[in-house]
Amino acid sequence: MARPHANRSGTDNGPRGLSRRSLLAGAVSLGAAGSLGVAGCSRVPEEGKVLGGSLLDTLRDQGSVKIGIASEPPFGYVGDDGQATGEAPAIAEVIFKRLGIDEVKPVPVDFGALIPGLKARQFDVVSAGMYIMPDRCAQVLFADPDYLMLDAFIVKKGNPHGIKTYEDVKKKGLKLASGKAYAQIDSAKAAGISNVLVLPDQVAGLDAVAQGRVDAFAGTRITCADAVKGSGRVSSTEPFQPMVDGKPAYGAGGFAFRLSEQNFRDEFNAELLKLKKNDYKELLEIVGPFGFNMADMTDLTAKELCG
Repeated sequence: MARPHANRSGTDNGPRGLSRRSLLAGAVSLGAAGSLGVAGCSRVPEEGKVLGGSLLDTLRDQGSVKIGIASEPPFGYVGDDGQATGEAPAIAEVIFKRLGIDEVKPVPVDFGALIPGLKARQFDVVSAGMYIMPDRCAQVLFADPDYLMLDAFIVKKGNPHGIKTYEDVKKKGLKLASGKAYAQIDSAKAAGISNVLVLPDQVAGLDAVAQGRVDAFAGTRITCADAVKGSGRVSSTEPFQPMVDGKPAYGAGGFAFRLSEQNFRDEFNAELLKLKKNDYKELLEIVGPFGFNMADMTDLTAKELCG
């Protein structure tokens, strides 16, 4: 049974016009790109042009696939054993095996370098829970989203300022921080907050809140909840749906492929849709250990999100 469409207005990242990570933050150097081994011989399409591609056949022959991750728990990161883990890599492991590719090799980069790295063939697919947005859709092919997400804040224990939304932060004249290139920065600015303190990540945000340098740190529901586990100084607020110009600023993420590899994307997408059958039972079994639940599931499509 598909998720009710009514839930789409609560938790997806549709045509938001915002980004969890800015595409301006970093690029892959020509030197690094030049030293990369190119898997397959798919030609690079003209800007904005989509081609069928044969990369999947090449990856099946070599038995491995390189996935770009951004070292961001719980979406995708390298574990203590040196292997890729997190929500997106866990999905990748299952789907690629079903596509005939046994080995998944993680390539950690800054979030802002994921799309440039994909284009430069540093890796074969982006597996980082990347929000699906129109500006990104012009550069890469997305599979349908595998999750949707609300925002939340890290605040001092007990939430003394009663912060629930970005509008609360604005009205009360409080100090807000968020992570580098987080979409939450744009949501905050849309609410009239112009001086958001940009920090490296949620760990730095937790420290800033605990030390009183800011009143709240904005992130995704799951990022904030994961960061405050075991802390006696801070807590995470109830998740909420950010609004921009009176409309929900959705947050749904998925896997990204080069424009030259539509065949690869389509076969991956077909396997992903199988995981969503029977009320997302199999997909939830994969992503549940990373804190994802039924409320994070969506039946939105990449086509809808790309607008």
